[in-house]
Amino acid sequence: MSLDEKFNAIRKGLLEFAVLRIIASEKVYAADILRQLAGTDFATQEGTLYPLLSKMRREGLLDYEWKESEAGPPRKYYELTAKGRSQLRETGEYWQQIDSTLKSLGPKPPR
Repeated sequence: MSLDEKFNAIRKGLLEFAVLRIIASEKVYAADILRQLAGTDFATQEGTLYPLLSKMRREGLLDYEWKESEAGPPRKYYELTAKGRSQLRETGEYWQQIDSTLKSLGPKPPR
């Protein structure tokens, strides 16, 4: 089993957190999200991102507005709702707690 296969579940579980972080910085178009994820451990396809964005919208974590585009039809630009910002903060705090716990376990790295 390759490392990619071994850690796929972890990456999938953290994809929503990564998307929340991207959208928190500014209103973004789905292609912008895909571009920011490309080249990272969270690189994904439209077929994964669009259902995730729809799910997050149904959960009240984000909303969108249509904006005219010079390059074709109008585009949806996503932004976090208050609930989405709260979710991002809570997930960030939980991530810090997990990271701290893992660092406290086992032998200490050499200095």
